[in-house]
Amino acid sequence: MAMQTDRVDHELIRAAAHVAATRCRGDNHTMAAAARARDGRIITAVNAYHFTGGPCAELVLIGTAAAQGVYELDAIVAVGDRDRGVVPPCGRCRQVLLDYFPALEVIVATTDGPRTIPVSDLLPESYIWADHQLDTDEITPLGPS
Repeated sequence: MAMQTDRVDHELIRAAAHVAATRCRGDNHTMAAAARARDGRIITAVNAYHFTGGPCAELVLIGTAAAQGVYELDAIVAVGDRDRGVVPPCGRCRQVLLDYFPALEVIVATTDGPRTIPVSDLLPESYIWADHQLDTDEITPLGPS
């Protein structure tokens, strides 16, 4: 069971909802995301839908944050257009968010209202990419020395 906290960043939800209402138009942009950077800034983004599989708003947000020099995020939320409210990240986004920001908190909707859940709780018993990378210092060359 996911650990829920009472720390819900309502400013983040409002920022994502504002972007969803003002920037999502038609079928190409249907989701908005907002994240709180470690330094307090709010970064926003929208998805780029395409029938071949465009990036979700959360993934666009990671690139947008990096372009602004932000590499540490504390919390994230996604909001759907047409007043759909808070939407949980898809499986691919859960994995990417966990790999990039293992301490990230994700705001999700519940029957009792929005809750903040650690991204690691959204993927129990998950594969963590960084845990399976070889340390290049430990690799020994093959062949004669």
